[in-house]
Amino acid sequence: MNSLVKISQLTKVYQTGQVTFEALKGVSLEIAAGDFTAIMGHSGSGKSTLLHLVGGLDRPCAGSVHVNGHGLHTLNETELAKFRRRHIGFIFQFFNLIENLTVQANVELPALLLEKKDKKAIRARALALLERLGIGNQATKHPWELSGGQQQRVAIARALINQPTLLLADEPTGNLDSVSGEEVLNILQQFNTQGQTILMVTHDALAAARAKCVLFIHDGCLVDSLPGGDARQIAQRLAELR
Repeated sequence: MNSLVKISQLTKVYQTGQVTFEALKGVSLEIAAGDFTAIMGHSGSGKSTLLHLVGGLDRPCAGSVHVNGHGLHTLNETELAKFRRRHIGFIFQFFNLIENLTVQANVELPALLLEKKDKKAIRARALALLERLGIGNQATKHPWELSGGQQQRVAIARALINQPTLLLADEPTGNLDSVSGEEVLNILQQFNTQGQTILMVTHDALAAARAKCVLFIHDGCLVDSLPGGDARQIAQRLAELR
């Protein structure tokens, strides 16, 4: 397998006062380039922690994280920031758009932070992404003028502007109605069929069923995996983890 993501014996422990919480307990997994993988688990299971470690937003207490051959656990903060800008696209549940910037400016921002030079090319790439996502006519508006589904499309365009090696989605449909959620999942699936590697955290079996593989995490441990496609089977396996 051509592994784009390789995680070995990953451990993450949080300390709050006298309370210790082991969020991940020696997790190991590999994700091939071009895969669409979903991670499922109940609240507090460690799924978002795992996603943040893969994206270089947090550091493990032990173990290793390699993405596209880079050992994230070995990089300093400056190197991690450069790595994220070049290789990782993030989609969040609550969009995280900058309200006082236009839609187009929100999408362009990561590219300007990475390149800064060819603003004309960045503008053209941003507008092309917005057109492809069906919101080209919203480019001059602000996020607060858009519906939730439209805002998430803007967030997807922003995540893809730098043509990331890996797209990370943390509950991308969690703040959307069913119709908008379905549209967002269709978009993710379309990009995956064109080669985009996606790792998605979700609690929704219908969303997870869009993935090629579903991993189940419970109490900080990977406990099972299923192929995507069968939402009923996925929901049943998740229910068994309570």
